[in-house]
Amino acid sequence: MLALAGEDLHQVNRLIVESMNSPVSLIPQLAGHIVASGGKRLRPLLTLAAAKLCGYEGDRHIGLATCVEFIHTATLLHDDVVDESMLRRGKDSANAVWGNQASVLVGDFLFSRAFQIMVADGSLRILKILSDASALIAEGEVMQLLTTNDTKTSEEAYLDVIRAKTATLFAAAASVGAVVAERPQAEEQALESYGMNLGIAFQLIDDVLDYSADEKALGKTVGDDFREGKISLPVVLAWRRGNDEERGFWCRTLEDLDQKDGDLLYAMALMEKHNALHDTIDRARHYGSIARDALGLFRDCPMKDAMLEAIDFAIERAY
Repeated sequence: MLALAGEDLHQVNRLIVESMNSPVSLIPQLAGHIVASGGKRLRPLLTLAAAKLCGYEGDRHIGLATCVEFIHTATLLHDDVVDESMLRRGKDSANAVWGNQASVLVGDFLFSRAFQIMVADGSLRILKILSDASALIAEGEVMQLLTTNDTKTSEEAYLDVIRAKTATLFAAAASVGAVVAERPQAEEQALESYGMNLGIAFQLIDDVLDYSADEKALGKTVGDDFREGKISLPVVLAWRRGNDEERGFWCRTLEDLDQKDGDLLYAMALMEKHNALHDTIDRARHYGSIARDALGLFRDCPMKDAMLEAIDFAIERAY
């Protein structure tokens, strides 16, 4: 996707820099820190790729991809404050450098700038898709707060969180590519399904990596979810399959946040014992297959192949 949409992404990056401009010097400084910190630009790439797949030849997708990246970046700034994360993509997080107040306020600025770009585009349909996604993302964050430290969280409740928190923006990013190209509703829905299921698979693998990745490769501290008491699918599965003693361990470490040296390693051992990571990867493959099927509606072409490869990329990160 990066190769096929590279010129468009270059224009997106240029618009990102222009749109972050502000007479308040801290805004471009802090926003630039996170935007330039090595992200894969996967979400805006989905908008660019979907527009290309649909045969779009204009330039509105550049602004819309920029909106998607600003929404994503704003949520990252806010997430790191909520999670008290000190690393983002292997570098100091913005809140670690400038503090929580500045991070929250610059996140608000990026949300606002995204809506300014959407309004300038002029499509009420696209404004609805991206504004609905923004509201759902916020709901997902609040839902995650409610499930944090609750070891009795169900798989269904966990999936509700990641659909809202992560997959919604993937779905919106892909579907606006069809809208801007004025394609039939069936194609818009197919791209929405592709993005939604790709996003679920992507988040499932992120949750696996938190208990299994190399810290340098992951770009954040391994075990952050564990230390924060977050309930992810590997935890749900290990809890469900464990005995009373093991459930007591999860209650102590995740509900009470009474954690000792060696607890993270023991948590990983329990996940290995109960195949929790392996089965989470299998779940990711399931959603990846649904995303793959969604693209069946489109003609074979290099961009379609690239979007199929993105599914493999999202899942193979686990290895």
